Amino acid sequence: MIRFETTLGSFDIELNEKDAPISSANFLAYVDEGFFDGTLFHRVIPGFMIQGGGMTSGLEQKATRAPIANEAKNGLKNLRGTLSMARTNDINSATSQFFVNLVDNDFLNNAPGNYGYAVFGRVIAGMDTIDKIAQVRTGRSRGHSDVPVEEVVVKSARRIDAA
Repeated sequence: MIRFETTLGSFDIELNEKDAPISSANFLAYVDEGFFDGTLFHRVIPGFMIQGGGMTSGLEQKATRAPIANEAKNGLKNLRGTLSMARTNDINSATSQFFVNLVDNDFLNNAPGNYGYAVFGRVIAGMDTIDKIAQVRTGRSRGHSDVPVEEVVVKSARRIDAA
C-alpha cells in the first residue's frame, strides 16, 4: 500500500500488480525515489477526476522516465476511487501522472474504438480527502484549465504496511 500525505489530508492506495504489472511497477518506482513529494494535484474537475503526479509549484513540469505501455485492456474499470494512468492522445504516453476517478467513468474504459485509460489501483482509505480535493476552487493558470486556485501539494507518498 501507499500513503499519500497532502496539504488537505491523507489517503491510502492499493495497487493491482496482478492485472496492471507495468503501471504498478512504474508507479512504485516513482514512489520509491520520492518523485511525488512536492508535486501538485494540478487538475481538478468535480464529478469527474483529480489529476496529479507531474507538476510542482507554479505548474512546473517534472522530468520523468520514458513512457510505458498502456494496460487499458486489463479488464479493470474506471470506477469511483480507482487510479488510472494519465496520458496524452498517444495511447502509450503515460509516465508519472495519474488520476483518481471521482465517479464511475465508463467512457474512459477500453472499448471498441476507444483504447481507454489503464486502471492500476484504488483508494482504500481517505476517500474523504479525495472528495475534499475535488471541492477546491479552480481556475486557469499558465495555459491550463481546472487548476486549483490554492495549490494542493503532495507532501509525501510512501509505501506502508497493510493494516
